[in-house]
Amino acid sequence: MDYTSLAREYMQIMHQMRNMNGQKKIHDSMHGENFMLFYISKRQGGIIPSEISNEMGITSARIAAALNSLEAKGLITRRIDTEDRRRILVDLTEAGREQAKKHSDMILNITRSMLEYLGETDATELIRIMKKLAKRNPQEFN
Repeated sequence: MDYTSLAREYMQIMHQMRNMNGQKKIHDSMHGENFMLFYISKRQGGIIPSEISNEMGITSARIAAALNSLEAKGLITRRIDTEDRRRILVDLTEAGREQAKKHSDMILNITRSMLEYLGETDATELIRIMKKLAKRNPQEFN
């Protein structure tokens, strides 16, 4: 099997899909402020900025800038942790929860539509393959 040719074809397809509006929205949802809102929404009782930094793989300075932006928009609040006063906890405001849910619902609808287009067999197979790739150690691909 010529895996190099398959890799080229895969890259070409991924580029085509990235330019599709729905796929671009899905891709963008895994980055930036929308991902932060989604990630914070899944954590009850607040989250420390370093956890967001670790999850997103970006510097604490970029996290601080994004949190400042979200706070200025009224989407998050920051408070001192009562158990450890050295830590700052980030919580969503009601507006932040609404935006996170709205964005999450939009991505869910786009993804559902894509899977419906594939049909039951292909959609199930796609998920099986993606799970297999997700289980693999990223260093094994280098």
